[in-house]
This record gives sequence, C-alpha cells and structure tokens, in this order.
Amino acid sequence: MSRGKKLDLFIGADIDDGWAEVASPRKSKISHEILEPQKHQLHFSKEKRRGKTVTLVGPFQLSKENANKTLKLLKKKLGCGGAYKENFMEFQGELKEKIRPLLLAEGFRFKQGH
Repeated sequence: MSRGKKLDLFIGADIDDGWAEVASPRKSKISHEILEPQKHQLHFSKEKRRGKTVTLVGPFQLSKENANKTLKLLKKKLGCGGAYKENFMEFQGELKEKIRPLLLAEGFRFKQGH
C-alpha cells in the first residue's frame, strides 16, 4: 500500500434493525436528601487502585458545598489527597484510624463495628 492512498472499508451493521440500548437499573439508590451530621451512618471500606491503598468513607448525604468543605478540612488535617465521588469521600492511603476521630469531632456517626 502506498503512502498516498487511503483504504476504504465498509464494515458494519444496520443499527436501525431493532437494536436498543440496554439500561440496567442502578443497584444502589443514591438519596438526594440532605441530613445533618448526627443522622449519618458512615462506614469504611478499603480498595487497591494501581497498587496503592484508598480509604473510602460514606455514604454522605450532604450538600455539595458542605461535602467539599468537610473534605478540604479533612485533607488538610491528614496531609493527604482525596476526592468526593458518588456520596463517598476517597482518601489516599490507609487512614481509617486517623479519619474516625476527626469525623466524630465534626459530629458524624458510624455504623456498629466500623
């Protein structure tokens, strides 16, 4: 094939022949109700992402502004990075023992055993 020519291929299917997008329902429901810190029931989970540990805390039912404000405060006190995604706060590292007292001081509660 020479450098100046383009290969023109037509491979495909007719999408209009009854194909439909499959919309599977979400397994967990995200509540948009905003709660005060004392009414939260938070729990911890730990994940490995690209060989590094990430600590997840949630689910939070806060307004976006309050969640980002709380996240910023926690990241500053812990000296780590993090993000707020889908009602969970993600922190870089294994920080369960350090996060718990900070959230308790802010008035949040945890589920039994977490």
